[in-house]
Amino acid sequence: MKKFKMPDTLSQEINNFELLNSFIIKRDIFDKNLIILIDQSNIINVLKILKDEEVFAFTQLTDLCGVDLPHEEIRFQVVYNLLSMNNNSRITVKAFTDNSNSVPSIKKIYPAADWYEREAFDLYGINFSGHDDLRRLLTDYGFEGHPLRKDFPLTGNVEVRYDPDQERVIYEKVDLKQEYRDFDFESSWKGFRYPENQNDREENTDD
Repeated sequence: MKKFKMPDTLSQEINNFELLNSFIIKRDIFDKNLIILIDQSNIINVLKILKDEEVFAFTQLTDLCGVDLPHEEIRFQVVYNLLSMNNNSRITVKAFTDNSNSVPSIKKIYPAADWYEREAFDLYGINFSGHDDLRRLLTDYGFEGHPLRKDFPLTGNVEVRYDPDQERVIYEKVDLKQEYRDFDFESSWKGFRYPENQNDREENTDD
């Protein structure tokens, strides 16, 4: 196996590839991994280059996931982690999207993206245009909402229980036995304030 390709070297190779370099909005290096940010409209072009060009040869998609950033102007981020066995290198590609836009499916480039994209759709509601079977993967039939979004309620929208009368599993609205409570305890080691001088300490001890 080749020696691990450092991210600085990979970044320089991207600089030398004018077309690929023109698609990159921002780049960063974290924990020996090159991270590039691109516009979602360029996902297909970028990933094709990274996979097909011999200098990169990122032939394996090791992960694809969504990220919810509700305070950002463009809320969602799609993250692609790629591996090149030939060059012993890795790269992370990120692209932003929102509810009004679909992200191009990369299933035809990386068949392994099939269930990854379904998972991101199920948990975040991110749409992947061109995916021929974009349906829920982890949640139940008729599930409402997307559970990994930051605005999804911690209790969920419904609860599931077995009804012995109907002899089947039924869905009901969540019924909390008590309202949420906010516990604000002072730290136990900061609750007591010691006297500033020794005499006061001795007086308190005598008491």
